[in-house]
Amino acid sequence: MYERILLATDGTVASDDATAHAIGLADLHDAMLHALYVVDSDVYSAYSGDEYVDEREGPEHGLEEVGEEALSAVTTRAADRGVEVVEALRHGRPHEEIVDYADEEGVDLIVLGTRRHPEAYRSLLGSVTDRVVRLADEPVVVVKTDVA
Repeated sequence: MYERILLATDGTVASDDATAHAIGLADLHDAMLHALYVVDSDVYSAYSGDEYVDEREGPEHGLEEVGEEALSAVTTRAADRGVEVVEALRHGRPHEEIVDYADEEGVDLIVLGTRRHPEAYRSLLGSVTDRVVRLADEPVVVVKTDVA
């Protein structure tokens, strides 16, 4: 049923259960797992960078390192199940990059993790997951995680 599954991860605890779910689905369907981390351009463009000597010390570089670690963790976990992973790190607005990547790579399913938040929080701020669900042409599985 699935040949290419996209796991969008942010490396947080909210992605842990989604990672396990995506790896399990990829194993079950003998599918290729694409792991995507998006460096949020809105985050690093909000900083002036005056306090950094060069761009390698700035927030963009730090976010890239977090992304590389998150992708490596997915690949390590998937290897334990014999699942092959294609890692991708992109820059931009996360919901847009996730949807674009899914379209470009012809994935059959998108798997995302989300934290359970109070209703008021969700209605005020929304989330990357909410936006992906609304914009994606592919089916989206949302794995909810209770975060204290």
